[in-house]
Amino acid sequence: MAKNALITGITGQDGSYLAELLYNKGYNVYGLVRRLSTPNTSRIDHIFNNIELLQGDLTDQSSLSEAMRISQPDEVYNLAAQSFVGTSWNQPVHTGDVTGLGVVRVLEAVRHVAPDAKVYQASSSEMFGKVQENPQTENTKFYPRSPYGVAKVYAYWTCVNYRESYGMHVSNGILFNHESPRRGIEFVTRKITDSVARIYHGLQSELRLGNLDAKRDWGYAGDYVDAMWRMLQQDEPGDYVIATGETHSVEEFVQEAFSIAGLDWKEYVVIDPKFVRPAEVQLLLGDPSKAKNELGWEPKVHFKELVKMMVEADLERLEPLDRKN
Repeated sequence: MAKNALITGITGQDGSYLAELLYNKGYNVYGLVRRLSTPNTSRIDHIFNNIELLQGDLTDQSSLSEAMRISQPDEVYNLAAQSFVGTSWNQPVHTGDVTGLGVVRVLEAVRHVAPDAKVYQASSSEMFGKVQENPQTENTKFYPRSPYGVAKVYAYWTCVNYRESYGMHVSNGILFNHESPRRGIEFVTRKITDSVARIYHGLQSELRLGNLDAKRDWGYAGDYVDAMWRMLQQDEPGDYVIATGETHSVEEFVQEAFSIAGLDWKEYVVIDPKFVRPAEVQLLLGDPSKAKNELGWEPKVHFKELVKMMVEADLERLEPLDRKN
C-alpha cells in the first residue's frame, strides 16, 4: 500500500526535488501551499498533475490540522519557512512566527491529528553561526548570527522536546547550503549564476556583491532531499548534519561561475557595502559522518559540477533574450 507524504514548502527548491523523489518512489504526495493571487508553482509544474495541493499556512493552526486530516500522512516534511537570512533582518518578527513558531503549529497538528506520522524538520547550518568548532557536527554548540538562525534554533529544540516528551518520530536535518538551478534568485549562488548569464548575453553590465571571503559548504539540493527521506525510514528518530565536508569561498564560486562562461570575474564584480550583513557568518563546514554511517547517504554532485549545472541552466534560460542576436 502506497504511503502518504505531506510536504510544506512544496513549491520551493527543496520541496520540488523532494516531491519528485517521493512520487518516483510510489508515494501519494500532498503539498501545502499558501493562497496567492498568482500561484507560484513553476518548480512543480512538470509533476503538477501527480500531486495534490492543499491550501494552508504555517501561521494558521486550523489550516495545518485540516491538511493533516485530508492527507492522513505517514510522513511529514516541514520545509516551509521564511528562508532568506537577509530578509530576516528586515522582518524578524515574521521570521520568528513562521520559521520558529510555525514548527510548533506543525507538530501540534501532527500530534493531534496524525500522531503516528514521522516528521522531518528542515534545520539549518545557520544555527551554528559564529562557529565554535570546525567542522561542525551534531554536537557542536549553536551560536546563530541572524533572526533566521535564531528561529531555526528555536524550531530545532522544539522538535527535540516533542520527540522526548511525546515519543514522536521527529528528526532534524541540519542541512548546510544546498543549491541548484531551482534556487531562489535572492540567494547569493543563484544571484551569481543568473548575473553571469545576463552579463554573457549582454543583459547586464556588473554584479554587485558583499563579503567575498565568506566560506560555505555547498552541496546539491537533489542529493540533500534524499537524505531527508532516509531519515524518515529509520526505526528511531535522530538529528543529522547533511553536508559535503568541503568549504569554498564566495570568491571561489564567483571565479568558477564566470570562467564557465569564459569571462574574467574581476572585470564585472563590484563590492557593495549594502550587501554586507549586520553580523556575518564567516565559515560553515559540516561533518556528515553520522549521516554516511547511519543513513548510508553520500553527496553525488560536487562543487564544480554544481556551479557548472547552475550557470549552464541560466545561460540556456536567458538565451532567447540575448541582445547580441
